[in-house]
Amino acid sequence: MKHPNASPAQWALGLLFIVFTLSGFAGLIYESIWSHYLKLFLGHAGYAQTLVLAIFMGGMAIGSWLAARYSRNWRNLLLGYAVTEASIGVLALVFHEIFVTVTEAAFDNILPGVGSPAMAAAAKWILGTALILPQSVLLGMTFPLMSGGLIRRYPATPGAALATLYFTNSLGAGIGVLVAGFVMIEHLGLPGTVRAAGALNVAIAVVVALLARVAARETAPPPSPPQTRRARKALGLMLTVAALTGAASFIYEIAWIRMLTLVLGSATHSFELMLSAFILGLAFGGLWIRGRIDGIVEPRRYLGVVQIVMGFAALATLPLYGKTFELMRAAMAALARTDAGYNLFHVASHGIALLVMFPAAFCAGMTLPLITYALLKHGYGERSIGAVYATNTLGAICGVFIAAHLGLPLLGLKGTLLLGAAIDVGLGLALLWAALGASRQFAVASALAVVMFTGMLAGVELDAYRMISGVFRHGSLFTSRDARLLYYKDGRTASVSLVEFPDGLSIRTNGKSDGGVNLKGPPISDETTMTLTAALPLAIKPDARQVAVIGIGTGITTHTLLGNFELQSVDTIEIEPAMVEASRGFRPRNTAVFADPRSRIHIDDAKTYFSTHNRRYDVIISEPSNPWVSGVSNLFTVEFYRLARRRLAPDGVLVQWFQLYETEIALLASVTAALGQVFSDYVIYTANDKDLLIVAGESAVLNRPLADVFKMPGLAKELQTVHVETIGDLDVRRLGARHVLEPLLESYAAPANSDYYPYLDLNAPRLRYLRRDATDLLALNSEHSALLALFDSAPAARPSSGAGGGDFQKMDEIRKARYAAQLLLSAVPPEPENIPHSLQKDLELVRLRLVRCEEPATYDSWLHSLFQIGLATVPYLAPAEARAFWNKLAWSRCSAALPPDQRRWLTLFKAVAERDAPMMAAAGEDLLANPAGGLESAASRRYLLGVAMAGYLAQGRRSPALALWQRYEHEARVDNELGIGLRFLSAHALRAPAVENKQKK
Repeated sequence: MKHPNASPAQWALGLLFIVFTLSGFAGLIYESIWSHYLKLFLGHAGYAQTLVLAIFMGGMAIGSWLAARYSRNWRNLLLGYAVTEASIGVLALVFHEIFVTVTEAAFDNILPGVGSPAMAAAAKWILGTALILPQSVLLGMTFPLMSGGLIRRYPATPGAALATLYFTNSLGAGIGVLVAGFVMIEHLGLPGTVRAAGALNVAIAVVVALLARVAARETAPPPSPPQTRRARKALGLMLTVAALTGAASFIYEIAWIRMLTLVLGSATHSFELMLSAFILGLAFGGLWIRGRIDGIVEPRRYLGVVQIVMGFAALATLPLYGKTFELMRAAMAALARTDAGYNLFHVASHGIALLVMFPAAFCAGMTLPLITYALLKHGYGERSIGAVYATNTLGAICGVFIAAHLGLPLLGLKGTLLLGAAIDVGLGLALLWAALGASRQFAVASALAVVMFTGMLAGVELDAYRMISGVFRHGSLFTSRDARLLYYKDGRTASVSLVEFPDGLSIRTNGKSDGGVNLKGPPISDETTMTLTAALPLAIKPDARQVAVIGIGTGITTHTLLGNFELQSVDTIEIEPAMVEASRGFRPRNTAVFADPRSRIHIDDAKTYFSTHNRRYDVIISEPSNPWVSGVSNLFTVEFYRLARRRLAPDGVLVQWFQLYETEIALLASVTAALGQVFSDYVIYTANDKDLLIVAGESAVLNRPLADVFKMPGLAKELQTVHVETIGDLDVRRLGARHVLEPLLESYAAPANSDYYPYLDLNAPRLRYLRRDATDLLALNSEHSALLALFDSAPAARPSSGAGGGDFQKMDEIRKARYAAQLLLSAVPPEPENIPHSLQKDLELVRLRLVRCEEPATYDSWLHSLFQIGLATVPYLAPAEARAFWNKLAWSRCSAALPPDQRRWLTLFKAVAERDAPMMAAAGEDLLANPAGGLESAASRRYLLGVAMAGYLAQGRRSPALALWQRYEHEARVDNELGIGLRFLSAHALRAPAVENKQKK
C-alpha cells in the first residue's frame, strides 16, 4: 500500500503558507510591542526603535545562523519549526512579568549603583538586549526551518517556494504592525497584546506539528558542494551582497521614517504606518519575483539590475519628498475634522508612506529570494538559506546604527539617503561586472548611475521651510516669506529648528513648536506659561533649594527659576543635544541657563537620569513636549510619577504642565488619575487660556497661602515681563485641589494613564487632528469660581492686579467687573475703556433702578440686566469686593422699594458674594420654584439650579442637592449636554457621602 505522504499534499502546502503569514503577523506584533516596552525603559521612542531593530535583526541573524549550522542534521524541519514557534509563544506569555521585574530592579537597584551616565546607558542597553534577544533568536530560526522543510518536501520549484514564503511572512508582518497599533493595544493594552501574539504562536505550533504528519515526506538534504576556491568566492560574493543590501535597506528605512515624520507627524501611529508601508513593499517584491525566479538563467545579472533599480528608486524619493508635503496639505484641506476624517487621514498618511517607500522596498523584497536561489542553483543546499538570512540581518543592524548615529547627525537626511543608494547601486554594478564583464549593459548602467547621483547632489535640496511647517497639524506650508530659519539640525532623536516669525522665535522638533518667545515685542502665551511654571512652585515651596526641570525648550523656565538667588542648583534634563544648541538662540531671555554656575544641563532621558543620580529635589518640573508625540506620554504615567516621587525630598512637589488645546478633559482626567495613585493631593492652576499647571504633593504644603515671590527681585522682574504683577495674580489662577476636582474628573471615566495601558498615547493624536480642546474647564475658574470656592480649602485669594489679560481672559473679566462696581457705587462714574456695549447697557439700566431709583417702563428688562451684572461681577471680584458691592445694592434705598419677587434676586447674588451656603440654597430653590419678575430664561434657571445645589453641597447636605438635580436635570441639559459647572455639581451630588446637616446654622 502506498504511503499517504508519498505524493505531495498540495492542500497542506497552501495551509503552511497561511500559517507562515500568521507567524509574520505575530512577529511584527513583537517588534511593535517591544518598541513600546523599551521606550518606557530607554526613555525615547527613537532609541527604542533603534535598539529593537538592532536586537530584532541581530537575534534573527543568530537564529538563522544556528538553523543553517545545525538543521542539516535534523530529520524533520517542520517539527523543529513547530517547537520553535511554541517556544516563542511561551516566552511571549510571560514577557510582561519578566519586563516589569527586570526594569523595576534596574531603576531601583542596578542603575543607582553604576556610577556614571555612560555606564547606566550601557546597562540599560544590555538589559534591553537580554529582554528581547531570546525570542529574536527563535524568530530568526523560523524562516530557515520553514523554507528548508518545504524545499525538502516540495523540491520541484525551490525559488517559487522561497519567494512565496517571503511574501506571506512579510504580508502578515505588514498587517500585524497595523492591527497591533490601531486595535490590539487600545483594547488589550501592551500586556494583553503580547500575550495574544504568544497564544497565536502556540496555536501555529500545534497546527504545524499536525501538518508535519500529513504534508509530503521530508527527503534527506543533498550533500554540500565541494569547498573549492571558486565555490567559496561565489558564496562570499552572494553573502556580501546580502549583508550590504540589508544595510542599505535599513539606512533607507531610518532616513525615510525621519523624513516622513515631518510630513505625517511623530505620533506612534505614524511610525506604525511607515513600518507597514516598508514591509508591504518587501512582501509584494517577493510576490512579484515568485512567478519568475525559477526561470532565471543568470541570477547574478538579474540581481544586479534589481540592486541598481532599487538605488535609483531610493534616489527618486528625494525630489518626490517635496511633493509629499503638498499631498498632506491637500489631505488636511479636504478632510473633515471628524472621526471618519481621522480614519481617512491615516489612509492618506499610509498612502504617502507607500508612495515614498514602496518602490525601493519592492526591489528589496526581491533580493533575498534571488540571492538564496542563486546559491541553491549552484548546489549550496538549504544551509544557504540561513546563511543569507543571517548575513542580511547583520547588515541590517549595521545600517540601523550607521543611519541613526552617524548618517543623520553628520550627513543629514539627504546625505544619509544618498549613502544607502550608493551602496545598492555599487552592489548592482559589481554584480553586473561579475556576470557580464565590461559589457554594454554595464556601461549604460554606470552612465545612468553617474547622471542620477550628479543630478541629486547638484539639483535637489530638501526644503527646510517645508520640513519645519508641521503640515500634518495645521495643513499649512511655510516659505522664506513667512519666517526666517535660524537653525536646523537632524539630531539623534529629532530634527530641531529655530525659526523667527513676525510674532517671535519658535523652537521646533519634527515640525512641531515646543515653545515661542517674542524678543522684540509684548510677550506671547508660551512665555507666560514657562515663567509661571517656574514661579508657582517657588511660591508653594519658598524654601526650595534643589530643582530639576525635564525638557529645556526655550530655557525660560530654568532661567526664571534662577531668579531665586536662594536656589543652590537647577538640573535641566534634555534628551536631544540639538535642542540645547537651538535654545541658545533665545538669549538674552534665557541667559542664566548657560551663564549661571548653579545651572547644569544633562543630556539624558528623565527616567534614567533620576535612576542613576541619587539626588533629592524640592521641586521637579515636568515640561515635556505635547503628549501626542510618540514616547512623550510615558512622562504622564503612574509609573513615571512613582519614580519622580522617589526623587523628591520630604514635602517636595512635582509640577506637571498640561495643554488645554488639542485635547479634552478626559485626557486630563487620565493624567490626574495617575497622579492620584502616587500623590496624596494635587492642585490645578491655569497658567493662561491654553495651559494648566498641576502641582502634586502633600496637602499641607499645597494648600497654604502662596509665598510672595515678588519679594525675590530676580523672580519679580521675570513675572512682570509677562504682566503678572502681584501675588494675587497667582492666587486667581488656582482652579482647585484634588478633593474639589476629582468628582468632576472621575465623571469622564478615563483610566489612569499607564505605561502598559497608554490611554494618552492612543487618544492624544486623534484629538489633535479633531482640534478638540478642554477650555470648558476654564469656566470653573471664571464664571463658576464663586461656586467652586465653596468646595475648596484654599486660603482666600488676594486681590488681583487685573493686568495683562491678553492670554488669560479672566484678567480682562476682572477689569470689567471692577468697572461695573465703580460705575454703580462711585459718585463719579469711571470712563469706559474697552467695555462691551451690552454690559454698558445693562449697567445703565441697573443704575437707573437701584442707584437713581427710576423705574423703567418694563421692570423685567432691568432684572435681566441685573442677572447679567451678577454673572459679570460675582465670579471676578475678590470676596470682600463682591460682598461690599452687593451689600450696597441690596440695602440701598432704591432696593427697599422693589417688589418682593425682585428683591429675591438681590438676596441671591448677595448670598453668593458672601459665600452664604444656607442662603444660597434657600434663595436658589425658592426662585426655581417661584420665578421672579418674569426672569425665566433657560440660562437663569440653570444658574439658579447651580447656586442651590452648591449651597446644599457646601453644607454637606447631599440629599436635597441630589433631589434638585433629579427634579431639574432635564432643564439643565442643552442638546443633551451639560455645562461644566452643572457637571461639576452633579458629579459631587452623585459621589459625595450622604452626610446630612453637616454645617447647619
